[in-house]
Amino acid sequence: MILESIFAGFGGQGVMLMGQLLAYSGMYEGKNTTYVPSYGPEMRGGTANCSVVVSDELIGSPVISEPSIVVAMNRPSMEKFEAIIKPGGVLFYNSSLIDVKPKRTDIKVVAIAANEIATELGNSRVANMVVIGAILKSTGIVNIETVMKVLQEKVLTGKKKDLVGVNRAAIEKGMSLV
Repeated sequence: MILESIFAGFGGQGVMLMGQLLAYSGMYEGKNTTYVPSYGPEMRGGTANCSVVVSDELIGSPVISEPSIVVAMNRPSMEKFEAIIKPGGVLFYNSSLIDVKPKRTDIKVVAIAANEIATELGNSRVANMVVIGAILKSTGIVNIETVMKVLQEKVLTGKKKDLVGVNRAAIEKGMSLV
């Protein structure tokens, strides 16, 4: 299995973390992975995206021209990347911030009110984890327990340790939406 994905949004929405989490989880499971970040000129609030490939086979190139999955956390990201999704691919978009419907009819579209769900869970910063849960459920590319292990070992360490529970809840909620 090979999953070519692009995660995109404003800086501060956790798109880089989503990509890193998927790439590290793939590595933990013995898969081949690539992760290529791309930042706009600003820090928070600027555009950010990353390309991630997770594969059971060798990866010829980290460059993705036709992703099988695009995650758009804001409208500019959806407008930029919707057109390049492989026919039959999936567009996950944050319907909390994107007020238009995608135009493509040859792809699967999954609208997720990520910001609203994260707020309901008590932490607006876990919107990205809601989307990760939906991806895990729909693709099966990596196991949730692997993702949780990566979160605990690489991301939620030190003072952030108390955020493991809300991140798990967000991932599980995202999985229940698909």
